[in-house]
Amino acid sequence: MEKLRIAVRKFDPFESTLQKLWNSFCLKNNITIEAEMIPLELHDLYEETISKKGLKKGKWDIAHLNTDWIFDAANEKAVLDLTSFINQNPPQDYPEGWHQSLLNLQQINKGTYGLPFHDGPECLIFRKDLFENSTEKQNFKIKFGYELNPPKTWEQFVQIAEFFNRPDENIYGCVFANYPDGHNMVFDFCLQLWTRGGSLLNDKNQIDINHSTAIEALDFYRNMVNNKNAVHPKSKSFGSVEAGMAFAEGEAAMAINWFGFASMCEVIEESKVKGKVDITELPSDPNHKTASLNVYWLYTIGIGSKHKELAYDFLRFAISPKSDKLLTNEGGIGCRKSTWNDIEINKTIPFYHKLEMLHENALTLPQTPVWPKVAEIIDHMVLKALESDIPSKKLVEETQSTIQKII
Repeated sequence: MEKLRIAVRKFDPFESTLQKLWNSFCLKNNITIEAEMIPLELHDLYEETISKKGLKKGKWDIAHLNTDWIFDAANEKAVLDLTSFINQNPPQDYPEGWHQSLLNLQQINKGTYGLPFHDGPECLIFRKDLFENSTEKQNFKIKFGYELNPPKTWEQFVQIAEFFNRPDENIYGCVFANYPDGHNMVFDFCLQLWTRGGSLLNDKNQIDINHSTAIEALDFYRNMVNNKNAVHPKSKSFGSVEAGMAFAEGEAAMAINWFGFASMCEVIEESKVKGKVDITELPSDPNHKTASLNVYWLYTIGIGSKHKELAYDFLRFAISPKSDKLLTNEGGIGCRKSTWNDIEINKTIPFYHKLEMLHENALTLPQTPVWPKVAEIIDHMVLKALESDIPSKKLVEETQSTIQKII
C-alpha cells in the first residue's frame, strides 16, 4: 500500500495540526492514500532529508525544512521548485497574504522552493504579572533607582534577571536554550552581535566574526549564561522547546526565544502562566538598535517524490487561512497576515498582532551553502566559551580561522 511520507519537525503543535489537516484534506477530496508522518528532532530531520538524500531519493514526499537549510536543499537539488505549480494554481491570496519577510528566503535562483507555514521571530518574552506587581516595582526602584519595565539595555536585562531570581520559589530570572544543536546558541550569539551594531559579514560580504563587537557579544553571553544568580540551572541541557516549556510552567521571569513559545503559553494545557505573558523587542546596547532573527519553517516537496501533484494540493490546503488559524490554535504560529490580525486569535493571545512589529526589525542569516557548517563552528565556539576560561578574543580568532578553511 503506497503512502505519502512526511518528515515532520518534532513539536506537538506541528504533529497534531498536520494530522487534523490531512484528515480534513482526505475527507474534502475523497483521498484514500494514507500519510505516514514521522516526527524528527532538528539534527535528525536535516540528516534524513538532506544529508542522506531522503528528499532526492523519494523517501520523503513532503518535509518541514527551516530557512537555514533551504539554500543548501535547493543547491543539492533535493527540493522541488514550486514555481510552475504556483503559476497554475496559487495558494489563496498568494503572495499578498504574507509579509514580505516570509517570502524571500525560499526564493533561490528565480525558483520558489517552499511555502511558509510556521514562524515567529526571536523576541523577549516576559511575565507581565511580575513586572506589573506594585510590590515588585517598589522593591526594584529602591534597589536600582529606576522603574521596573522590560529591559531596554543588556545591563538592565542582567539586573532584572538577578532581581527576579528566586530558586527557593522555583522561579529564575531568565531561561536560555544552551543545548548545542547548531541552532540556539548560534542565534543567541547573532542577536548579541546585532544588538551591539555588529555583523556576521565584512564589507566584501564574506563571513567574518574576528572583530571587537563579536568579542564583546561572546563575553557578555558567556558571563550571562554562567550567572548562577540569574539563570535557570537547566538552561545548558535545554533546547528551545524545553526552554519554552520551562517558561510556560512558570519557572522564569524572562526568556529570549521564538515568538511561538510566548503564544504557546496561552494555548497549551500545561501552561501555568496563561494571561500573564507579554512580548517585546530585545534589549540592545545603548546607541544601537534592537534586532530580531527571522528563521521560519517551510513546507517543501522532495524532488524524488512520486506524488508531487498530490503533495502540492495538500500544501495549498495546509496554508489556507483556515489551516493557518488552526495551527495557531494548536500552539504553532500561523504565517498569514489574516491570522496575525484575527480578532479571535488576539483575544486568546493578546500580543499576537505584535508579530508585524517584530518582522520590521528581523534580520536573517547569510544565505550560503556553507552556512550549516559555519553554524556548527560558531556553536562549538559558544559552547567552548561557556565551558572554559579561554579568552573570548582567542576563541573568536580561532573560530574565524576555521571558518576561513571551509569558505
